[in-house]
Amino acid sequence: MEKLFDYNIFLIGFMGAGKSTVAKYLNGTYGMRVVEMDQIIADREQMSIADIFRIHGEEYFRKLETALLVELQSQSNVVVSCGGGVPMREENVQAMKKNGRVVLLNARPETILERVKDNHDRPLLENHKSVDYIAELMEKRRPKYEAAADIRVATDGRSAKEICEDIIRQLRK
Repeated sequence: MEKLFDYNIFLIGFMGAGKSTVAKYLNGTYGMRVVEMDQIIADREQMSIADIFRIHGEEYFRKLETALLVELQSQSNVVVSCGGGVPMREENVQAMKKNGRVVLLNARPETILERVKDNHDRPLLENHKSVDYIAELMEKRRPKYEAAADIRVATDGRSAKEICEDIIRQLRK
């Protein structure tokens, strides 16, 4: 299969914005290899993200994210589903831009809540599942997300196919 891109695509955005869904679609439709950052880190550490946070702290986890991004610089045609906090560190943004394009997936707080309300693997949201809390956290992250993004795509009320077609169209411009 022909490579779609000679660089990586980094999907960023708030938890529940659709990063994993879009990554799976790009894998299934275009054969792009998928790297789910949280999953790889959890597998390597042999514990859940929540446990890594609890036992080792957020800083330890953030260092694992950065190391994984650096590792990915030597690969291409990989779609990387980034943890929600990845773009908050400037070194991560630089690592992503070295061999990739950064795609920001956006969704309204109401959409996010609907998507994550039954999920208990989100340490930052666990006891704060409300539109107001999500909106506040999204707003805190927005400037860094916007600064990191090469392109922006809204995911509210759209299928994975529509979102992916939009991403590919924008990347090929």
